[in-house]
Amino acid sequence: MATADTEPVPVTADAPSLPMEAAQIMEILPHRYPFLLVDRVVELEPGVRAVAIKQVSANEPQFTGHFPERPIMPGVLMVEALAQAAGIAVLTLPDYRGKIGLFAGIDDCRFKRLVQPGDTLRLEVTVEKLRGMFGRVRAVASVEGEVAVEATLSIIIPRDQGIGGGRIDA
Repeated sequence: MATADTEPVPVTADAPSLPMEAAQIMEILPHRYPFLLVDRVVELEPGVRAVAIKQVSANEPQFTGHFPERPIMPGVLMVEALAQAAGIAVLTLPDYRGKIGLFAGIDDCRFKRLVQPGDTLRLEVTVEKLRGMFGRVRAVASVEGEVAVEATLSIIIPRDQGIGGGRIDA
């Protein structure tokens, strides 16, 4: 299934097997604990869509300060988890393997439900546009079918992958 702005991508023999667990995810994303926010990938059509899972645990470091008496997953971390799922959808394409993707924008972001330890956050991303080094992804995170956050994420895969700060070579 492809959108108007993406080419259909056949699933090939070298496509990752599902479900993908942490070790496979870390072969695609540069993130590591405590900032790897995707635990498992359960559906994947490279360049088209991905569905991933984040098990929210009381042992995560953000809950010591957000908030000790009533731990709530910060909204920015939910958006980051969606961005990581988007990274998996895009960076599994042969042209983008081994690259790093970055945020270029967050639009139409709405938080609709609190997420707390014990919740299973389902991260669903659909690639709306992907051309060269720019992309746009529609992203929805939900708990038990109830939307927690939704947003449109813009991404860039910089030509200069030597990311050490400073200007992005777009």
